[in-house]
Amino acid sequence: MMKEQNVVAVNAEALPTSRWAHLMPLAFITYSLAYLDRANFSFGAAGGLEKTLGITSFISSWLGALFFLGYFFFQIPGANFAERRSARMLVFWALIAWSILAALTGIITNVPLLMIDRFLLGVAESVVFPAMLVFLTHWFTKRERSRANTFLILGNPITVLWMSVISGYLIQALGWQWMFILEGVPSLIWAFIWLKLVDDRPRDAAWLSRPQAQSVEQTLADEQQGLSQVKNYWAAFRTGRVILLALQYFFWSIGVYGFVLWLPSIIKAGSNLKLGVTGLLSALPYLLAAILMLVASYFSDRTLQRKLYVWPFLLIGAVAFMISYFAGPGNFWLAFLFLVIAGGCMYAPYGPFFAIVPEILPSNAAGESMALINAMGALGSFVGAFFVGWLNGVTGSSGAGFIFMAASLILAVILTILVRMPKQRNLEVAPGDAMESQASRLA
Repeated sequence: MMKEQNVVAVNAEALPTSRWAHLMPLAFITYSLAYLDRANFSFGAAGGLEKTLGITSFISSWLGALFFLGYFFFQIPGANFAERRSARMLVFWALIAWSILAALTGIITNVPLLMIDRFLLGVAESVVFPAMLVFLTHWFTKRERSRANTFLILGNPITVLWMSVISGYLIQALGWQWMFILEGVPSLIWAFIWLKLVDDRPRDAAWLSRPQAQSVEQTLADEQQGLSQVKNYWAAFRTGRVILLALQYFFWSIGVYGFVLWLPSIIKAGSNLKLGVTGLLSALPYLLAAILMLVASYFSDRTLQRKLYVWPFLLIGAVAFMISYFAGPGNFWLAFLFLVIAGGCMYAPYGPFFAIVPEILPSNAAGESMALINAMGALGSFVGAFFVGWLNGVTGSSGAGFIFMAASLILAVILTILVRMPKQRNLEVAPGDAMESQASRLA
């Protein structure tokens, strides 16, 4: 019986480099817009939404968390549709739906209706991330995938980076309602740009020659060799490694989204600075995150080590949360420095983490398994968004929330270490593919 192997193309540079220039900006912008329309709620809450609507911190926590409850439901159907039909069309309709729902957040003044809107926004966005991960597996090899995932997910911290500045000043200038409306419009425009420029697979792309498209698709097909076969994705869901990764991402997401949604409020409460300055300070963890994500993904693809570029970062993030907690009462700026470190380290492992599943499961189950893992992350995000906000409100400080997030990250570290990875076997891409690809570009 053949032992399980992770077959990897060793010279992926022989494949057409035009894939990166054409596809990654489109993927990055799409996920950036999705993240904009989910994360700007924290600024609306800190910038007057609670006061205008007369809601308590408990209701505000529910409004922030309901997005993630909606985000949970359509992950697996979204990945299944993207794998078997079209990621391109799925993302197109999702862009239109979430742009409308995001803008409505600034128009609706009835709290029950606003709760429904936030829940539906989560439903609309739930299909996007798994669809994009599946989309990238149709275009990039395993040796490229951590970097491809990272360029996609960079839309997360970089969006928060500029959104933290823009949203703070939009609220100061126009109010929180117009902030939501204006930040919802770009997704509607982008939907039609996405539809025009994106192709589901290399064989559909007019901007690739036929030999180039065949070279990419053949290499991806060859990389499926050696993986343990599973009957379908329901069978994959019952495997120990998928269960461990799903639980890991649940606890990791508690830390990430507790941090994302309540960072502006934590900084504002601790420093008594104006919202515009709070926005600038809130951007700093995401600047560090973008740098660390690029570094981690580069070395993960170079060494083909995945776990080694996941759990150490999460461990550092947990320690930084604890130091920030103990420093907080006496020294805001020291506490803030370690918050920056915690935020950066929590984001750093995303690319390597989502490269794990296609290296342990075949294509008939990998997409849905990534969706299941991301769905568990949505539940963790719900828990983090709700309980961190609730703990901050009940205790009157952010300390209990810090401890909760740190403990969650420690559990994520332990679960990551327990995942077993297959042995690597290298796959040579034929030199003729590289020569043919180069000749096609010069023709």
